[in-house]
Amino acid sequence: MTLDLDFSGKTVMVTGGGRGVGKGIVEAFLRAGADVEICGRTEPEDGALVDGRRAFFSGADVRDPETVDRWVADVVDRRGRIDVVVNNAGGSPFTRFEEGSPRFYSAITELNFLSAAFVSRAAYPHLRHSRGSVINVTSISARRPSPGTAIYGAAKAALENLTRTLATEWAPDVRVNAVSCGLVATEAGLDHYGTPQQYAQVEETIPRGRLAAPFEIGASCVMLASSLSSHTTGAILDVDGGGEWPAFLRYTPNAEVFRLREESES
Repeated sequence: MTLDLDFSGKTVMVTGGGRGVGKGIVEAFLRAGADVEICGRTEPEDGALVDGRRAFFSGADVRDPETVDRWVADVVDRRGRIDVVVNNAGGSPFTRFEEGSPRFYSAITELNFLSAAFVSRAAYPHLRHSRGSVINVTSISARRPSPGTAIYGAAKAALENLTRTLATEWAPDVRVNAVSCGLVATEAGLDHYGTPQQYAQVEETIPRGRLAAPFEIGASCVMLASSLSSHTTGAILDVDGGGEWPAFLRYTPNAEVFRLREESES
């Protein structure tokens, strides 16, 4: 068996691939030689560029199943195949649960869960033919409290369950895995995490001392889609820098030890 990270001649579809984490995923697959297809409601002004190659953009709302079907059919018409689907589209504004409307709940669920179901279902016959894979981008919010983004966290938890279920249903033809993101440094990082001082304080909560770069999420997706992961399916890969420091450590006799270690490494 060879270990291959060369995706030349292969088609990779990435939902929401124009910015943030999606842009990092696109860059990683472009660097691996893949032909990358992205979609969204607005074409990105500054998409990933690798050796003069960019992803092909299609205007599509992945929350609409008929639009998804047309996007998948168009990709197959132009490329002739689909090898990897990365369900990356997602997100949520901060909203207290009791202040969210039913329409808001539905929109967040559609974007973060149902869109992945629609795209995976539409692409399945082509992935089965190519013996390809699906990678769902989830979040640490799926497995810990998510105050302010409750529906987002619940939708990502549902997506992790769908990942494991489809890995079983679609075996052995199609592998289905997920990358669970911790905190990621995107273009909107300061808007999301606050002032530079607050941003730095957030980084201190992560054992590795920093947020992930979008490309690091993308590199993990490439690994899961490659022959390096040929027997891996139904897995949830945490890319979170070690998660979060256990809060109790601040109040134990060892708190000073951890503080001094952080200072010595800075």
